Amino acid sequence: MSNEEPTAPEERTDEEPSVDEATEAADGTTEDPESADGDLDGRAGRIEELKAELDEREERIDELESRLKRTQADFQNYKKRAKKRQEQLENRATEDLVTRLLDVRDNLVRALDQDEDAAIRDGVDATLREFDRVLDDEAVSEVAPEPGSEVDPQRHEVMLRVESEQPEDSVAEVYTPGYEMAGKVLRPAQVTVSDGTEE
Repeated sequence: MSNEEPTAPEERTDEEPSVDEATEAADGTTEDPESADGDLDGRAGRIEELKAELDEREERIDELESRLKRTQADFQNYKKRAKKRQEQLENRATEDLVTRLLDVRDNLVRALDQDEDAAIRDGVDATLREFDRVLDDEAVSEVAPEPGSEVDPQRHEVMLRVESEQPEDSVAEVYTPGYEMAGKVLRPAQVTVSDGTEE
């Protein structure tokens, strides 16, 4: 028989984990299974809340993007309308100016018709040519129907019916020429109309 005395079990130090603690550490949890299930349920509920919140935010983003697109489209339409309005104002201002100047042109034509030997005739003629060039640049053209042509109520103003060799109800003579600008009548031509009685 051995003389050695049995040794006492070594005391555990605070630094060494117990078997239970080691098992818990290996499982990754210090709670009992029921507590872990409750924690998983809580986390699943929180995930659902976050998903719902994310869906809500995505809907809000979609709504804001849609509103932004509508606002951009409205702004583009506004710019187009503003540009069109500006062009209309500019055209109207040009039309008003040209309309006021047409009487000046008529006076120049009358001056040339008065005296063929006047000393200033060449100057008036040159002025009229320059005037017509400017009107042409602005797309202004004269409305002066040929005698015998059909009366156009949109472009001709009938002053009176006269005896004429032209067919009845056709233009007998142009009293005052009219003018149109880019297809729009600024002033109708004043004409006389044949009653068809003169042979």
